Order: sequence, then structure tokens, then C-alpha cells
Amino acid sequence: MGERLTREQVLEALQDVKDPEIPVISIVELGLVADVVVAADEVRVALTPTFAGCPAVELMRAEAERRLRALGAPAIVTITFDPPWDSDRISAAGRRKLKEFGLAPPPRRSGAVDLIELLVADCPYCGSADTRLESAFGPTLCRAIYYCDACRQSFEQFKPL
Repeated sequence: MGERLTREQVLEALQDVKDPEIPVISIVELGLVADVVVAADEVRVALTPTFAGCPAVELMRAEAERRLRALGAPAIVTITFDPPWDSDRISAAGRRKLKEFGLAPPPRRSGAVDLIELLVADCPYCGSADTRLESAFGPTLCRAIYYCDACRQSFEQFKPL
């Protein structure tokens, strides 16, 4: 493998791997990287998808493996559900990028998800809380659709989990 990579170098390389459904955010910022092990002869990374049925998980897994191998590291990237992903794993930079992309980031949780948290979301366009849930079922399992009465825009929010 030549010179051994560090955990920091692996995470930096994985910043280039984007969620194909939200191409402004990396798998690191989204909190999908569950584990990184740099061994003498290989790099192993475990990814935790946002939902078990995430249609993009295999693309992200393959791209992560490709990106690490481009650094000269024999890499194995696997999918795991332990630990399960939750929305608090999204980094501050990831939350900012979601908002800039037009997706409301989920609120930080202080325990179990409260039903009230699902009914209102701050509008990513105008910042208003004068919003309402239009559909708990967005284009993907991890998103819901809202409407903002202040700026009259529809938007999606990453579901708090």
C-alpha cells in the first residue's frame, strides 16, 4: 500500500463522495461514515444509510471505495446498520449546505422525536416558522414536504430521526 493513510486522510478523501440525491453534501457531512479502520494492509470503512431502503447507498459505497483506491489504498467499504443513523449525525456544515440547497435541515433532537417536530419546519428560503406539513412522504424516505405560508414556497425537510 506504500505509505499508510491516516484516518484524517481517509475522511478528507470521503468529503469528495457526495449523496447523489443531494450533490452539495458529502457522506461525511451527512454523517453516513460510521467507522474508519486504517490497517497495515487495507482501509475499511463502514457506511450507515439514512434508511434501510436508501436507493443511493450502493452508489455511495462504490464511489467511496473508488475514491479510496485512487489514493492507492486497498479499500473495503461496507454497509452497516449498527449504529443506526440519526439526523443528529449531520454536521453543522452539512446542515448549512442542506439549507443552501433548499432542504430544511432537521432540528437537533433532545431525545425521542416529538410529533410536533414533524408538523413544523423552518423555511430554508425565508427562515419563517409559519410552515405546515403537506406530506410526510417526500421523494425519498428521508424527506417530507412542507409549505411556507410566509413566502409561499414548497420545500422539503430532512426528517428528524
